[in-house]
Amino acid sequence: MIKTKQVALSREGLFAALWLIGINFLAFLWQLGSTGLIDETEPLFAEASRQIVLTNNWITPYFDDATRFDKPILIYWLIAICYKLMGVNSWAVRLPSAIAAIFLTCLCFFVLRKFSPVNPFRTALLGSTLTAFNIHTYLWAHQGVSDLLLSGCLGGALFCFFWGYAVRSKKWYLAFFVFSGLAVLTKGPVGIVLPLLIITAFLFYVGELKAVLQEVPWKSGILAFLLINLPWYLLVTLQNGWNFINSFFGHHNFERFTQVVDKQSAPWYFYSLIVLGLFAPWSVYLPLAMVRIEFWKRKFWSHHCRSEQLGLFAVFWFVGVFLFFTIAITKLPSYVLPLVPASSILVSSLWSEAIDKAAKHPPRGFLISIIFHIILLVLMTIGAINMVYWIGSDSAMLRLAGLLDSAFLPVAGTIIWGVTALLTLFCLLYKGWWTRIIWVNIAGFAAFLLFFITPAFTLVDQVRQLPLREMATVIKTQVKPHEKVMMIGFRKPSLVFYSDHSIGYFWSLDQAEAKEYIQKIPKDAAPTILLIGQPSEISQTRLKENEYQIIAKKDPYLLVRVERVKLK
Repeated sequence: MIKTKQVALSREGLFAALWLIGINFLAFLWQLGSTGLIDETEPLFAEASRQIVLTNNWITPYFDDATRFDKPILIYWLIAICYKLMGVNSWAVRLPSAIAAIFLTCLCFFVLRKFSPVNPFRTALLGSTLTAFNIHTYLWAHQGVSDLLLSGCLGGALFCFFWGYAVRSKKWYLAFFVFSGLAVLTKGPVGIVLPLLIITAFLFYVGELKAVLQEVPWKSGILAFLLINLPWYLLVTLQNGWNFINSFFGHHNFERFTQVVDKQSAPWYFYSLIVLGLFAPWSVYLPLAMVRIEFWKRKFWSHHCRSEQLGLFAVFWFVGVFLFFTIAITKLPSYVLPLVPASSILVSSLWSEAIDKAAKHPPRGFLISIIFHIILLVLMTIGAINMVYWIGSDSAMLRLAGLLDSAFLPVAGTIIWGVTALLTLFCLLYKGWWTRIIWVNIAGFAAFLLFFITPAFTLVDQVRQLPLREMATVIKTQVKPHEKVMMIGFRKPSLVFYSDHSIGYFWSLDQAEAKEYIQKIPKDAAPTILLIGQPSEISQTRLKENEYQIIAKKDPYLLVRVERVKLK
């Protein structure tokens, strides 16, 4: 009997390992570095990290000869280390994000396997899969920016806290402080403020706040937190003084929370749409999953064993992240990325319980959710059919619609989501099959990643980014010693990264900042300037055709050389 159980457990462990390897490879490692950096944010991180390697200054990040204090140093360090190991390329830039996503997916599996009250193994498989198979995680795991790293650190902190809370373990509480410290080193104060708000609200609700305050190893925890953060924050302040304090704490933290920064505003319901779209199709089950928890029964939950409170903790996790960033004035889709693990726990637990009950017909709440699920799949199918009309009028992607059509991607997307919708409907109508809907949609999403998202990324890269990389190569070979390069009409930081040359970005040459930039060019610099922009932008400079030399044309960009005196 014992031997049979051991064999079953070993088979279970092997299956889990293969499953996790498969979903993580497909979602996060497949074609990770096959495309170039994506403007406008990713090249900023990539170039600042490259400057760390070139200058050996591991304290102050720089982009284009200017300090970059948008984010703390951890993401730059990790990319720089990847450069050292793998060379300077897209793979190295994105690998930290991919590793953070893999860590989060695996940790979700182990937490659910340990604490899920309903069929822990199946729930863990579902929860980890939903964490990986959603557009929200996929998009940011394929970009070398700080968002997925923050989500991984916050997820690690909250998962470790719950593990420590459930088993009353000081080492897991200590791990919470470590991951919170890494979160602060990734994106600033939000890395500790947000998890503390979530945890405090949860503990107060279940009446465990006083007990946990006594259990937590505060001295060792705070020491670990400070050892992770204090050295860099002190050193960067010593190197840069109030320039760092005002820029990082003032502009990029306090102002982003209290006012609109960089025109990144949105209505109060913005994140409802983001969660619905980027966690689709699983997002339609979130309301039912929360109702299933019966979170309003405070007395019921306060008498529950700690290890059985994971579902309630996930509700506080989800609501905490959602409300925190809804209150914040500056809004971006990536801000609510940290609520994905909580969403996965809730939805996977809901479905696992439904599969265990094996009812012939779905309960009313489930039926309503499935109907909305089918409607969402139909809308996704219609969206795929008409995707070429959703591209917009971006002048840098005018050829994209034709390429998508020639690659039959609208057809592929329509087939994938159309078949998924039909199979979902079939499972709903066929007696006793409705619990298979979750597996049907997991298979549909896997097909979506393989046959739609991956080739679509490649085509977008060819149209939007490849011309910039080609133009950067021309700049690198054609620029004269001490010759300035200016881009007008757009800000594409990938030019700096791929050309390894400083570039001045301006909306037009009539801009006061552009005139000042030209006037400050030293007299002993090259008498000419390289201008890059679209033909319409070049024509707006009021230069005659005989007053500049065309160096290269990479649709839709034009690179010309013009004498400096003609621009004054």
